[in-house]
Amino acid sequence: MNFTHQSDIAALRLQLNADIVGQTALLDRLVIGLLTGGHLLLEGLPGLAKTTAVKALAARVRASFQRVQFTPDLLPGDLTGTEVFNPTDGTVRFVRGPLFHDIVLADEINRAPAKVQSALLEAMQERQITVSGLTHALPPLFLVLATQNPLEQAGTYPLPEAQLDRFLLHVRLDYPQADEELRILQMHLQANYPTRSIIGRDAEHPIDLATVLTARQEVLQVHVAESLQRAIVDLVRATRQPQQHVARLAGMVTAGASPRAVLALADAARALAYLRGRDFVLPDDVIALAPDVLRHRIVLSLDAGLQAMSADALIADLLSATVWP
Repeated sequence: MNFTHQSDIAALRLQLNADIVGQTALLDRLVIGLLTGGHLLLEGLPGLAKTTAVKALAARVRASFQRVQFTPDLLPGDLTGTEVFNPTDGTVRFVRGPLFHDIVLADEINRAPAKVQSALLEAMQERQITVSGLTHALPPLFLVLATQNPLEQAGTYPLPEAQLDRFLLHVRLDYPQADEELRILQMHLQANYPTRSIIGRDAEHPIDLATVLTARQEVLQVHVAESLQRAIVDLVRATRQPQQHVARLAGMVTAGASPRAVLALADAARALAYLRGRDFVLPDDVIALAPDVLRHRIVLSLDAGLQAMSADALIADLLSATVWP
């Protein structure tokens, strides 16, 4: 199958390599989010280029971008917008909030209280906002890229399971390799690091909105064989009763992944196949993305915590036990 904009997306991904060093998986997943319209939760220690990578993506796409710093005193109206009364003519007009941008960076998302999370939940799921009984549609590209720090828990609010399930991927970042860190230093010393160029939004030849939306339609044409569809379903179902597949996982899961995980894993795998220049999905695409799709959708039991069993370790065991075509 000949995709019109596959080369444009490949060029975008290549440009991101020049902006960010040492976070290849993160950049792949940012483009996957762009191609699917799926929201991403980025978790990592400070200084691992989470915010910089999102800004780099926004600079490479000709779309509106807004960063929102989440804080405990944030109000729903600070995201959605509010109605403003004009005393001169007695009219009320709706002033749109930052969620009405194409790409929204929700920085330190877990610092906002429940009311703010509820407002964001509607936007993420329904791609609309309701204020005073009136519904306002969000832009067609609408994409939430949220960050959180895994260490600082003081003054934070755990994200509700319902909201976590709305994130296509939960991406965990690690430190770069030694040679990558050296390259970061060299770029910084040469004054070419993206904190200057990308934040200034002076990237050359950004990809336009129409191209991204057309590429999203092309991703929907990527083929997933029926045998691979069954393997995806088997893997997700295995998270609910893992002991049926790996005996030592008995009692480790309180709640497994929902059927939404099946759809998310298939969609993400199609986007990765598209990004890799194919029109069909391979098992390797599914295996590569399964941890990011599933880790935030599995609720581990108390026994799992006592035995130091992580969601990633459980997923790895289930991936090994799954029969792939």
